Amino acid sequence: MGFLEVRDLKVHFPIKGGVFNRTVGHIKAVDGVSLTIEEGKTYGLVGESGSGKSTTGRAIIGLENITAGKVLFEGKDITSLKSKTKDVRRDIQMIFQDPYSSLNPRKRVLDIIAEPLRNYENLTKGQERKRVQELLELVGLSPESIVKYPHEFSGGQRQRIGVARAIALKPKLIIADEPVSALDVSVQAQVLNFMQDIQKELNLTYLFISHDLGIVKHMCDELAIMYKGRYVEQGTSDDIFNNPQHIYTKRLIAAIPDINPRNRDKQYAFRQEVKKEYEQSYDDYFDNEGLAFGLKNISDTHLVALPEKG
Repeated sequence: MGFLEVRDLKVHFPIKGGVFNRTVGHIKAVDGVSLTIEEGKTYGLVGESGSGKSTTGRAIIGLENITAGKVLFEGKDITSLKSKTKDVRRDIQMIFQDPYSSLNPRKRVLDIIAEPLRNYENLTKGQERKRVQELLELVGLSPESIVKYPHEFSGGQRQRIGVARAIALKPKLIIADEPVSALDVSVQAQVLNFMQDIQKELNLTYLFISHDLGIVKHMCDELAIMYKGRYVEQGTSDDIFNNPQHIYTKRLIAAIPDINPRNRDKQYAFRQEVKKEYEQSYDDYFDNEGLAFGLKNISDTHLVALPEKG
């Protein structure tokens, strides 16, 4: 059993219509997702906008209602909102996509980072201030920053403040939802490396959500590729990047820019090959509704959504 286990998770949103505003259908944002994360590891969820990856993360932490399936954390069933006790909410924290909108612009850094401490720990003002300063130092910011407001920091610094708030209660699992997508490319690497350093120092476990396979390759031990609420491929980073099987995965890999001019011809040839395969073989990878088939093992660690043959 893994540190975090998600079994056949489904999140369906009702579609209302008619005179009486009745439910006439459902949007299947997440439709049968499973994953297992070992303690101290990083698991990636990758997909384009609308694939269901962020909804999966929000459902795990309790920000979206779960339609069906199970979420197990350290062996305990935390599927329902009621089961997410104070201890569970303390142990699972989230880093949000936009480092500016996720921070209250009217509050000083001291109050932003101290908010979870005030909800869970009975500290004096002096102890609280000292703890916030220690957290700021841990994320590479000056302790004197406690008196500043979010607009006084750069995007990368604001995301570090968001990380400091997320780790204030010493959580065990962090769900990072597109944590660097709102940052300049020059800043992204700094924040990612910093997140890896923090992970080693605090033995954190990450569920890392991103649309960028290049970033996920840098961060994750295992990952799954999502499309329209379902997995198209799942495996270790080596499985996905060295032996991609699904055409959707290949398209995402082909979109990763390579700044090495020596690889330009090779990358162009790969992109043309993938484009041709996608145009000619789309129906081999998706059903009549454009959805991925069920996952099948092609190795002990590598699963791909392919139809039954014959």
